[in-house]
Parts: sequence; C-alpha cells; structure tokens
Amino acid sequence: MSTVIKVENLSKRYYLSHQQRERFPTLRDAISRKTSEFGRRLLHPLRASSGQPLAGAENTEEFWALQDVSFEVKQGDRIGIIGRNGAGKSTLLKILSRITEPTSGKVSIKGRVASLLEVGTGFHPELTGRENIFLNGAILGMSKTEIRRKFDEIVDFAEVEKFLDTPVKRYSSGMYVRLAFAVAAHLEPEILIIDEVLAVGDFQFQRKCLGKMDEVGSQGRTVLFVSHNMAAIEYLCSKCLMLENGQVVSRGPVNEVVGTYLEKSVLNAQKSGMCQIEATYIKEIRVSGGGDLKGTFFMGEHFRAEIDVEGLSNLSGTQVSLSFVTAFGMRVFTLNTGMTCDYLDTERHQSETYILNIPSLQLVSGLYFIEISIAQKGIRRLEHFENVMSVEVVGKDVYGRGYKLNDHYGVVYVDGNWEVKNSQREQ
Repeated sequence: MSTVIKVENLSKRYYLSHQQRERFPTLRDAISRKTSEFGRRLLHPLRASSGQPLAGAENTEEFWALQDVSFEVKQGDRIGIIGRNGAGKSTLLKILSRITEPTSGKVSIKGRVASLLEVGTGFHPELTGRENIFLNGAILGMSKTEIRRKFDEIVDFAEVEKFLDTPVKRYSSGMYVRLAFAVAAHLEPEILIIDEVLAVGDFQFQRKCLGKMDEVGSQGRTVLFVSHNMAAIEYLCSKCLMLENGQVVSRGPVNEVVGTYLEKSVLNAQKSGMCQIEATYIKEIRVSGGGDLKGTFFMGEHFRAEIDVEGLSNLSGTQVSLSFVTAFGMRVFTLNTGMTCDYLDTERHQSETYILNIPSLQLVSGLYFIEISIAQKGIRRLEHFENVMSVEVVGKDVYGRGYKLNDHYGVVYVDGNWEVKNSQREQ
C-alpha cells in the first residue's frame, strides 16, 4: 500500500498570555487592554500572525502542543488517535487538515482530505444547509455534477430535509454535526479525519456515523479517528497512536495501544479517595462511603463526593458536574448541580464545597473513572478533568440469590423482581 500521510518531526508551539486576575475588572480596563493589544498588532503584524508573543504582552509562556511527532499512514489504514485532554490530538488533526501551520517539521499528504473537527468548522453560518453542501464540495475540489449526484444521500443521512433552506446559524449543535458529518463522509474523500465532535450527536446517530466510517474504510479510503471512547476505537480502527504531552508514546495494533492507555489511566488515577487538582476553580475532590475516604465500594453502597471550588462568586449560572465513566470510555451517568438543587438562586461565595450523595451505587463490579467539570449553563465550559480518580466497585450478592454481577450483565443493576403465575385458565 502506498503512503498517503507522512509526518516528519512535526512540532507546534503556542504562546500563552497570562494576565493578572482582577477581582472586579471594569469596562474601562477592558477597553484599554484591547486597544493596547490592537495597537501592538498594527505595529507588529508579522509577529502577530506567526503566533509569537507581542512586545509588551503580559507574562507570556511558551507551550509546545506537539514535539517531534513522526509517523506514516498507508492507504486504507484506519488509525485511532488517543490520549488524555491536552495531549495534542486536536492540534495534530488541525495541522493535517491544513487549518493550522506547524512551527517546524513537515507533513506530506496525498489525496483529497475531508475533516470534521469541531462544531462550526467549514460551514458559513449565514448560508443555508443546501448552500453549505455545495460550498464544502467545492472546497474539496468536486464539481457541481458530483455534488448533485450525492446530494440526496447526504440529506437523507443528516435527517435535516425540513431545514435545508434555513441558515445553519439557526441549527442546533446536533443538526449542525449531522449535516457536517454527512457532507464530510459522502463527498468521496480519499482521507477522512474525524475528531471527538461526534459526541455531540445522539446515540442512534453515533451508530450511523460509526457504520459509515466503517464503510468508508472498507472501500480502501483512509480514516483518522480521535475519540475518548475506547470501544469505538477498537471497533473502527486496526492501528492506533497514543499521544502524551505532545509526543507519540505508543503506536501499533489497536488492542495493544488501547491496553497501554487503559493501564496508564489506572496508574494515573487516584485511588485513595482524595485528589488535589489546584486548577483555576476546582481545588480538590474527596469520595467516601460510611464516612471514610476510599476508592473501593461494594455494589449498592452509599457514595459521597465533595468538591472544593474557588472563584465562582462573580460567575453567573455555574454548574458543577460529576460523571462515572467505564474503562472503555463509556459514560455511565452524569449528575450536575442544576439537576437536583436550586443553588443557582442563592448567593455565591469565594470558596464553596459541592456535595453529591448517591444513597445506593447501583453499578456492577468493575473499574470506573470519575470526571468532574464546571460550566456556565448555555455559555461555556470553564474546566473539565477526566480520570481524576478511579473507583473500584466490588461484587456483592445484592439479590440474595448467589449472583455476583459483573460486566457480563451490563453496567448497572436495578432494584426489580420477577414473579411467575400459572397461565392455565380455570375451566
């Protein structure tokens, strides 16, 4: 098979600007700061466009998103790219999609590339769905005849026929992703690049997307797929790359690399029942059962999580969220503060502790990871941390009938019972 992607010593550097946090910034301060930045960009246009720090910029820090990354992809390969948040996965895909220029190194690509990286990429918000289909096809170098030939197929797959002549800026995120994926997958690219953006869609659509990517790969075209869902990676891909701190730390058959990733996730996750994070807002999480900090729970045991946060007093509509995730990346459940309490209407404080109580942890035995995040409802995610802590659930005869449930029976168990009645009717 011929090589379609060759990456040689690829590196990407960013400069992060740190400004002193102000407790009560004023409109005048914000206008003054933006005016100064605009003036510096006018004086140093080349430096600004290259990503180098501007003269007078406050506390800039050099950050390497990628460092000396090298690999080759053969025609027809289906490559999974995995790693924790911040490992460099999205930066790599942006460079391969020619959205971002590398700082150093070389990328050679042979063939037409279609990419779906994040909601909004490649679509013009003022154009309708119909117009964006033709626009994307033109960007891929396709003629109008070719696009028309695939048009009905794209619309059927995306399930947006009623909204085809509506500007996409009015689409929901799910509709946006459905149409964007349908365009990327159906316009016959030689190379299809897909980021975690599929997580926006519903479960049924995710299954359709995986099936379509499997079909694309079986036709001899190349697929690069980034996901935190290890089951999806193993289903779709034959080979895998694992990134860590901007470097390739493992490559090879998908089952071997995924196994290495899961082992590292277990080692990196805290098992003591307490994890200090020291981020901007989230400072610490503690989990306990029966009053004791611990990382091992029996099925059905009481679970309590306490999350210490700071600095939310000036932010409106904040929600703290906790999720349980399986070792293969499947989210079991999520509970956020907006679901179960009316804290949004109360006065905020500089330091707060958010407490989640689950009277009965109804998970089957196995290893799970905790994710925590803070978001402003409907606006943005402020912080998100995955695999902050591992929780082991130990089997127990919850039904009192000799069964100790494991993942063969599913992920959760229910409080239910069977009964049998004689179906013979009285004569």
